[in-house]
Amino acid sequence: MGDQDRQHQSRGAKENQVADFDTTVPSSDKALVAFDFDGTLTVKDSFMAFLAWRSGAPRFLLGMVQLIPAALAYLIHRDRGLIKMAAVRIFLGGLDRKTLEASADGFARAAAAKLFRPDALAAWNGWGTQGATRVICTASPEILIAPFAKRLGAEGLVGTRLEFDAQDRVSGKFVGVNCRAAEKVTRLTQAYGPDLRLTAAYGDTSGDTEMLAAAERKGFRVFTQKP
Repeated sequence: MGDQDRQHQSRGAKENQVADFDTTVPSSDKALVAFDFDGTLTVKDSFMAFLAWRSGAPRFLLGMVQLIPAALAYLIHRDRGLIKMAAVRIFLGGLDRKTLEASADGFARAAAAKLFRPDALAAWNGWGTQGATRVICTASPEILIAPFAKRLGAEGLVGTRLEFDAQDRVSGKFVGVNCRAAEKVTRLTQAYGPDLRLTAAYGDTSGDTEMLAAAERKGFRVFTQKP
């Protein structure tokens, strides 16, 4: 959620870690393939779908009303990170990490069958058959996409990282910046080394432009099927 994302960082913040994924540099003969998540692997935005699912209709509508000032401000600053941060604060602020992880896991089980594009899954599985290192690179919160990534057998996951306070509760801020546009390449480079070589990348919005540009094979809006 701006074409220019500002950095929102707090010293001493606890960063959400997805320890189950291998972030080591792949061998030179192994393909590295990056998939955007929302709109590419899926048919819709998973973050908003998660908020609606977890909140229930009345609470979700109330939260959307509370989000109106942030939405109006976005028309001026065009910073998607700020409006996403406002949504995190309104819907998830103060939630402890374990509860959020449990909710994310429940949502993945409930929603997976209706979210993923069959042709995108075919490409994902095809790269897996070839032995590629498949990484999901998303602007959605990493902690919410982790259960989906595990279900898919992803070798890597990078996304927007939520900050947790000293009590391990959602603070309403990010660790670093919103993971979109140039930040996607920055995060991939941090995870897979300065000599990053993307064999292929798939995306569907301007937030994937830099990632696609860095790839040898560029897949822009190539997946169209619905569940």
